[in-house]
Amino acid sequence: MASRGGGGGAVAGRIPELEKMSVEQLKAIKEQTDLEVNLLQDSLTNIRTATTRLDLASIALQDLSIRPQGKKMLVPLTASLYVPGTLDDAEKVLVDVGTGYFIEKTMEEGKDYCERKINLLKSNYDQLLEVASKKKNIADEAGMVLQAKLKQLSAAS
Repeated sequence: MASRGGGGGAVAGRIPELEKMSVEQLKAIKEQTDLEVNLLQDSLTNIRTATTRLDLASIALQDLSIRPQGKKMLVPLTASLYVPGTLDDAEKVLVDVGTGYFIEKTMEEGKDYCERKINLLKSNYDQLLEVASKKKNIADEAGMVLQAKLKQLSAAS
């Protein structure tokens, strides 16, 4: 077991290292890297979704800032439930900072918060994309070496 974990980290795209491994080790590396790629893809999707939500929140803040005080509007309680309300003070907003916590901020601070979070998510997205690409390459190389070894074994039989 230890040799698989250690070998997976040392492989890092070197085909000669992969060719020295047994069929079982190659299968294990391929399965592990495929699993990691799938998890990274899920994370990338979640980051895209969060970025889209923050983009929408930023647009909503911009729209809210130009509305006059006393303006009647629908206030979202959930994604599908809205209640009627009246705009009291467009200079103060509640920002959801996660796990049910909200912080009152000025309109500018709210916009700044959204922009900082969007930039952070984009940075994380780029880093994860690079890691996912490397893992995918390792999985593809392990798959090719595995197929070649299986062909050799079947030809020898």
